[in-house]
Amino acid sequence: MTTFDPAPLFRSAIGFDRLSRLVDSARAASEGPAYPPYNIEKTGDDDYVLTMAVAGFGPENLEITAHENVLTISGKADQTASDQERRFLHRGIAGRAFERRFVLADHIQVQGADMANGLLHVSLKREVPEALKPRRITIGDSQPAARQVIEGNGQQALAA
Repeated sequence: MTTFDPAPLFRSAIGFDRLSRLVDSARAASEGPAYPPYNIEKTGDDDYVLTMAVAGFGPENLEITAHENVLTISGKADQTASDQERRFLHRGIAGRAFERRFVLADHIQVQGADMANGLLHVSLKREVPEALKPRRITIGDSQPAARQVIEGNGQQALAA
């Protein structure tokens, strides 16, 4: 894989070192473990669903946390005594512990999570605060105030 050097971008941009860290973490994530598999689906203009295959895990074995633009989903398999007594001829369903991290864009909020048929669905929504949304500024038709000449201390000045 070719590497990307963002150094030329930093010659004329200030404060974009976060972009470099984001590219590095994305590259590391693509080279990391692929378990468990997941899908990311865009369901609307500002709505997303992250679906993760978590066969063998129950809601009590999963933990979902969102902190500072990072969504972390971890699972710890419940190894009961009955699993240890069972004798598998083939064990293809992985029940090992995992931790997956997803970097969220600014203003992406986790709306909730549910589980059905061995799939964990995490709903995400982009919610841009009103203060950060573009707003239209109207131009008024008022006339500028008349300027007056003010005399004092032997000097003249213009005042609006």
